Amino acid sequence: MSAIKNILFSGVGGQGILLASELTATSLLAAGFDVKKSEVHGMAQRGGSVTAQLRYGDRVYSPLIDPGSADIQMAFEMMEAVRYLPYLHKGSTVIVNTQRILPPSVATGQATYPENVLDELTSRGIRVIAVDAFTIAQQAGEVRTANVALVGALSSHLPVDESVFREIIEKRVPERFRSENMKAFAAGREAGSC
Repeated sequence: MSAIKNILFSGVGGQGILLASELTATSLLAAGFDVKKSEVHGMAQRGGSVTAQLRYGDRVYSPLIDPGSADIQMAFEMMEAVRYLPYLHKGSTVIVNTQRILPPSVATGQATYPENVLDELTSRGIRVIAVDAFTIAQQAGEVRTANVALVGALSSHLPVDESVFREIIEKRVPERFRSENMKAFAAGREAGSC
């Protein structure tokens, strides 16, 4: 592989974005890629926007993704998929959790959550893969595994064997949550492989 590929993770504080980017980066490293990653925590503790940028290939010199060059965006919330539209290009793939987390202005009635959020992406030639990660996590037995369900969806679009991801999850996730995370990963991988 000679081309560098770019993955943008975006969501709201508390959704497990940093763990998801770490699992992905570690899996890519284990598969033999050079990987660079950068994180922006923002107002994470107050439900603010959180991003992680990951680049991989034969040789990567910078962790930062230029606007218009994200090959894949993994959005943990629908509005976050649109918020980072400037990083996408025609032909990008967006794996998006269908969960809605209302920003304060919507929660207080000062604004409304836009309808047809994902249509904005598809109208621009961006491939959208909608994943109900929250329901997958509930069915796995632990709602906090939604992030690993999304990693599962992402894994089906990366040049890394599924077993590598499973091995990294097994090493990184505490034993008491491992079974639920493995279930969420498998169901997410199935949901994302379209």
